[in-house]
Amino acid sequence: MGALHFSLVKLSRGFFVCLWLWGMLSLSCAAARYGASRQKFEVKKHLNRLNKPAVKSIQSPDGDIIDCVPISKQPAFDHPFLKDHKIQMRPSYHPEGIFDDSKVSAKPKGKETHIPQLWHRYGKCSEGTIPMRRTKEDDVLRASSVKRYGKKKRRTVPLPKSAEPDLINQNGHQHAIAYVEGDKYYGAKATLNVWEPKIQHTNEFSLSQIWLLGGSFGQDLNSIEAGWQVSPDLYGDNNTRLFTYWTSDAYQATGCYNLLCSGFIQINSDIAMGASISPVSGYRNSQYDISILIWKDPKEGHWWMQFGNGYVLGYWPSFLFSYLTESASMIEWGGEVVNSQSDGHHTWTQMGSGHFPEEGFSKASYFRNIQVVDGSNNLKAPKGLGTFTEKSNCYDVQTGSNDDWGHYFYYGGPGKNKNCP
Repeated sequence: MGALHFSLVKLSRGFFVCLWLWGMLSLSCAAARYGASRQKFEVKKHLNRLNKPAVKSIQSPDGDIIDCVPISKQPAFDHPFLKDHKIQMRPSYHPEGIFDDSKVSAKPKGKETHIPQLWHRYGKCSEGTIPMRRTKEDDVLRASSVKRYGKKKRRTVPLPKSAEPDLINQNGHQHAIAYVEGDKYYGAKATLNVWEPKIQHTNEFSLSQIWLLGGSFGQDLNSIEAGWQVSPDLYGDNNTRLFTYWTSDAYQATGCYNLLCSGFIQINSDIAMGASISPVSGYRNSQYDISILIWKDPKEGHWWMQFGNGYVLGYWPSFLFSYLTESASMIEWGGEVVNSQSDGHHTWTQMGSGHFPEEGFSKASYFRNIQVVDGSNNLKAPKGLGTFTEKSNCYDVQTGSNDDWGHYFYYGGPGKNKNCP
């Protein structure tokens, strides 16, 4: 009888243990289901915020969908400070002087310059609308969180003179840049050739851009950025894409890529931020470049962006910034990559063409006709152009000047090689 009682007790205990485990498993499964359901809800809500109702949609050959959205419905106007904002359809001033109809507008008059974006093959957006790359669920799910989607990680700006290489390299960002500092800058311009650098890991990227910086490199850094990038994490592919970025607090909470938050006001119906650029340059082959100009309108105070030969894309309202409300204190031009390897090792993610500067034209990537905008709203050659790179054996930069290209530099590299482990 005692043995039977003992066996029943064991069975009873076993039953309750199993019941407890089943309960915990059920709770865990329920929590997981709730978490997944909650995430799906947050993603859907975010997509509804980003993807505005379109007049029409264009299917791009690279898989993108470009929505033609009424200009007054774009994400910028989700910002409470822009609720009653009157859209400025053109800047009051252009860096060559006073703005007039014969110069730059949202759409140049006369013969149009070819703007190399893939989606143009299948249609265009009408006047009064802007083209927006549609954000898909997979795009948001690739981000570390819904909140961080479309945002850069912190410490992505090179610190040329006060650099602390160990601090910079901790997060894997590496650069090869030319820069000017020590004055007040009201804009910057350059022409850069476009490549399709190879990326080893999907959480890495490679870009080439202009930075306009204000403030310290601490918690309150202001930055306006524009150029081209390859970012599998952001776009889901390895295409070379036009991009912009801004932040007013060192990439912490404010700002984003392209139109992925409220801020930048687009007025142009031809160019889609984040859309693929095609064709791109080839090694020892044809070279394709784009021109980017960013300048401060001295009348309204907004920061305007022009792409190519006369296409004004739009502007960043001055209230978005603190230090950049007046001027920039540093301009940088060049390349940046994310290297996800640790302990001083490198992946073979390429910067620019993936070749070193000394190889020169049609092999290395370049910035040419580098200029800054001065306090009189004139484009001028930069004074005291410096260079900076964390590891020249991986990615390097070399400057020069001549009559055709003005101030220029070649930059980039292959990443991992025999001199860059």
